[in-house]
Amino acid sequence: MKFDLIDSLSIPGNIEKANEDAFAEAAHFAVVIDGATNLGDNLMPGPSDAQWLARFGARRLAAHARDNLGAPSEWNTPREWVRAAATDAEKSFLAMRRRAPNERYEIPCASMMAVALIDDALSAYWFGDCSLIVKAPDGALRVVGDAVSSRGAERARVKKLSHGKNHAAEGVREIFLPDLRASRNRVNGGGGAWLFAPEPACADHIKEAMLEAAADATLFIASDGLLALVNDYDRYDAAGLIDAAEKFGLEALGEELRAIEKDDPDGAKYPRFKRSDDATGLLLRLAA
Repeated sequence: MKFDLIDSLSIPGNIEKANEDAFAEAAHFAVVIDGATNLGDNLMPGPSDAQWLARFGARRLAAHARDNLGAPSEWNTPREWVRAAATDAEKSFLAMRRRAPNERYEIPCASMMAVALIDDALSAYWFGDCSLIVKAPDGALRVVGDAVSSRGAERARVKKLSHGKNHAAEGVREIFLPDLRASRNRVNGGGGAWLFAPEPACADHIKEAMLEAAADATLFIASDGLLALVNDYDRYDAAGLIDAAEKFGLEALGEELRAIEKDDPDGAKYPRFKRSDDATGLLLRLAA
């Protein structure tokens, strides 16, 4: 079996800023990466360190998957592809950064969701809040990842950090920055979550799931910016979202997403850290 690409979408949260999401797909591999927005100065060349890591990581993961997919073994697994991609990123980061980070929050990191088709089974592996929805030919649904299950989590966190006031953080970033930096300082070994980063040790902490691969199954991989239609804006559940993606296409979902945010620019109805987030999705079908 192989993946057939049905549709793809990647749109920036702000057309005047870098899109810090990235994706890659091939016959037996697909990945969506959501770079965590910088909380300080850029250390790498280019528009943003988050964009650099997302694009670099997507390219290198796809390359390692392509080069090693033929003979999975104890030393040739999706986890090891992540380790190799993180090692590549570490080499680039050390060679090209303007200076060493003063605190951990300056080290770029990213959420991700990747799927590999190995021996007619699906291997899903992820960091953070990207998610995968798999719909079997009979309509049965499997949701992998944390974003879809964390409905309203960002809304609650925004209210907590802003002392009950509603904000979309664009333009009021200083309100949240100290707390966001403190949280980012706990990433990857500081007592917080593990994310993809230019640190090979992150591979030891990636989450994994094995799924049955059925011909004609549909897969929807998305960053949390697009999944906001489920977990922040309550427009769909997981089944409704993948059905809408199949029926109307991802561009229509992107337009619906931005219309909701345009109608609530200050976060009065939907408190959030950004007025609009980067949003990325891949819609795939398993072909025999």
